[in-house]
Amino acid sequence: MGSLADRLRALALGLGAPGLFLIAFLDSSFLSLPEIADLLVVYMVTHHKSRAVLYAASATLGSIAGCLVMYGIGKKGGDALIRQRFATAKVDHAMALFQRHGVLAVLVPSLLPPPAPFKIFVLLAGVAHIDVRKFVLAIGIGRGVRYLALAFLAVEYGDRALAYMHANSVTASLALLGLLAAGFIAYLIWSKRR
Repeated sequence: MGSLADRLRALALGLGAPGLFLIAFLDSSFLSLPEIADLLVVYMVTHHKSRAVLYAASATLGSIAGCLVMYGIGKKGGDALIRQRFATAKVDHAMALFQRHGVLAVLVPSLLPPPAPFKIFVLLAGVAHIDVRKFVLAIGIGRGVRYLALAFLAVEYGDRALAYMHANSVTASLALLGLLAAGFIAYLIWSKRR
């Protein structure tokens, strides 16, 4: 996989924003290219700071397009695939939770950097028949925030942002996950009181 990833990275760098769209599309759909889109956003913005928003938007739109492919697969036949791998009671419970909080169940993982799982949530959104507009909005917000944050880091810190990502990705993921969990719990408490 390393040589394919290297070729895709070189292609993306040669194409610029369309290449970043392609990498994000492939990563969010058929291939698993952990961190490549993130690293490319930081690298490309570091070298062309004036294009920070363009690169973040390209990665976000590519991710949305790739997620729509996985969503479609989930909607068409993902239920049978999931039920083959997991016990029916667990699937039913997960689906009930997903249908109740589907948008948040997609939004939260879309914010998290690798190695946090993401595609399973996208697939489950299709299986649960989450409204496609809400699905796209959740992915757009999650990935948009993530890629804009990376672009901001690249503008502010340049090449040091890459080193920081490598050294602190797990810690940053856990901190972000904790903040999101606290927000989700606050939302649940607020919605029950209402």
